[in-house]
Amino acid sequence: MNYASTRNSALKVTSAHAIVKGLSDEGGLYVPTSIPQFTKDEILAFCDKSYVDRAYDVFSKFLTDFTPAELRHCVESAYNDKNFDTNNIAEISKLRNGRYILELWHGPTCAFKDMALQILPYLLTTSAKKEAGGKHIAILVATSGDTGKAALEGFKDVAGTSISVFYPEDGVSPMQKRQMTTQDGANVNVCAVKGNFDDCQNGVKAIFTDKNIESELLKNNILLSSANSINWGRLAPQIVYYVSVYAQLVKDEEIEYGEKINICVPTGNFGNILAAYYAKLMGIPVNKLICASNSNNVLTDFINTGVYDRNRKFYTTVSPSMDILISSNLERLLYHLSGENDALINDWFGKLKTDGRYEVSADVKAKIGELFYAGCCSDEETKAQIHSTFSEEHYLLDTHSAVAVKVYDDYRKKTGDETKTVIASTANPYKFGRAVYDAVCGGEQPDDEFELIAMLEKATDTKMPAPLAATKDKAVRFTRVVNSADMGRVVLDFLNK
Repeated sequence: MNYASTRNSALKVTSAHAIVKGLSDEGGLYVPTSIPQFTKDEILAFCDKSYVDRAYDVFSKFLTDFTPAELRHCVESAYNDKNFDTNNIAEISKLRNGRYILELWHGPTCAFKDMALQILPYLLTTSAKKEAGGKHIAILVATSGDTGKAALEGFKDVAGTSISVFYPEDGVSPMQKRQMTTQDGANVNVCAVKGNFDDCQNGVKAIFTDKNIESELLKNNILLSSANSINWGRLAPQIVYYVSVYAQLVKDEEIEYGEKINICVPTGNFGNILAAYYAKLMGIPVNKLICASNSNNVLTDFINTGVYDRNRKFYTTVSPSMDILISSNLERLLYHLSGENDALINDWFGKLKTDGRYEVSADVKAKIGELFYAGCCSDEETKAQIHSTFSEEHYLLDTHSAVAVKVYDDYRKKTGDETKTVIASTANPYKFGRAVYDAVCGGEQPDDEFELIAMLEKATDTKMPAPLAATKDKAVRFTRVVNSADMGRVVLDFLNK
């Protein structure tokens, strides 16, 4: 299995190279040159396998330059009861009307990013032995809240690596900020950026393509890489849980093999739902991919019109991990749907950079419409969904998962589609305690975050996860705030210490 760049289809590299580099030299994203297929027998065999074994089988299709022993080491080191609070790794909760909540937040940072970022350090260090020639790997991360903490936790004190995380100063929840700024580890650095997530993401991409920074780092035997979902090593692990959930539903006799499911995903950067698309291409029976957005509904408009336009108001919402106007992973989807036409990709994303908008061709728009449905909802609708789901089913949603439930319910009413649906639950509700408390209880809130959490626990008869509770007495280590133009200097200062 080789990998090409979305902006240079002639490029062919190994998976280890793609994982170490993160982003290709011309700014493209690495994609597999072919999509491996699962047979009926392979999918049925998954039913009696553990999550570790399912992950091993998926990775063996994509990471063919890894030995079986290397892959086994990676999956067993990541997916175990030391890192996750459930042996199943991802739990499934059943709601009414054929809705299944796929809980992807049982890892050490209580967000779905753990599903990939617990294994990425092992994938990256294994790849580095093949590709990096002993170089130190410097990880760069732009985060809208959850990726940053998950990456910090995954890479803390990993030999031969260091990690710098950038987050929007006022664009994450108090708990997300506390998780990052109290992070331990000798090789970690965290910095706030004046602006929004897109400013952070653009700043990281600029660092990757800055030849002066690259040259300075190479003098010190340092190689840049990424833990964002632009890195194939982040995206491949996300495919696993969509393959796994289908097998688990068959095993649990909730569906029969061959019965199609819908998959609904709250997404801003398009990586999580793109992983579901790859699972569908691999042979998992999927009917509709439902893309759920908050008020930053650039993806909703794009899927419905074929026009991507980031020239719009940016909203700071109660679902901050989705507060994104430039959805990087969309580039991978469009590369596949355009017939791997790198010229088109360069044209469209060149226009996005210069004009802030592009329009895809009619045939690509039609393909998107066949595969996807898109909807969005406001903060008020998000909170109303949290309230109704808890009051009617005693299930507590976070502010991102609630967006997905609301958009799915709207889809079902609009289309009459009764297909059983998996809804990706991307974070534990206690990561967004203020908004969740407001949705469930209303009324005045204390200033102290942990006093509020105690009130939410009492009101809902639920408990804050231990990893979040552990941040209460930790000292804040990182307080630096910079403009996006200064992010490169932050990285160099940290690496040159």
